[in-house]
Amino acid sequence: MKGERDPAEPLTGAAADPAAEAPERVGIVIADDHELLRRGLCSVLAERPDWRVLGEAANGREAVRLAASLKPAVVVLDVTMPELNGLEATRQILAAAPETRVLILSVHESEQIVREVLEAGAQGYLLKSDAGRELIRAIDALLGNKPYFTSAVARMVLDGFLNAPQAESPSDEPGRLSPREREIVQLLAEGRSNKEVAAVLGISVKTAETHRNNVMQKMGFHSITELVRYAVRNKLIEP
Repeated sequence: MKGERDPAEPLTGAAADPAAEAPERVGIVIADDHELLRRGLCSVLAERPDWRVLGEAANGREAVRLAASLKPAVVVLDVTMPELNGLEATRQILAAAPETRVLILSVHESEQIVREVLEAGAQGYLLKSDAGRELIRAIDALLGNKPYFTSAVARMVLDGFLNAPQAESPSDEPGRLSPREREIVQLLAEGRSNKEVAAVLGISVKTAETHRNNVMQKMGFHSITELVRYAVRNKLIEP
């Protein structure tokens, strides 16, 4: 009859299923080894109903795994993480999920670390002390394809220090190590045995021993103590 709706015709307007028209929420992964801080960051993000936390990670390797499987829009990542530090995790996250944007959290107000963060591919740098005030603003910037720097280091960036010729590395020469060798250094500095390193990286114990020997020889280390000092100086682990 005239005026009757064809049952095959999809519903529109007020009668339509609101869930079908609801925009997809922005997915975010939080990665920090302190549960209390993760909880706090999640509380801040709850202010945005169009965002949702897809997962939380307590170490760098877990952050990489979550990013690779969930493909979040943004990963909020602590620069100092157990098992795999934030710089190496950033590189691996962007290799596995190129569209993901990485916002680094740090307690360090350091030009060198900011430079390393950007070279690793991160788009933002936020001091943990500013996270409560600036986290939402920082993520909004990254979602708009704009970099974001915590206010305490923004002037360093604006002054163009990143465009200056990069000074030669100190005697540590961290650039001499491959990404896998930096992973080995971090794990050894955290006190892992060759067997534990092999288990974490999914390699044989013999391969782990070979990597360890290569690192010690390449960097001129004569003891694990020297390796640990190197890891601390280059922010691979916290002292």
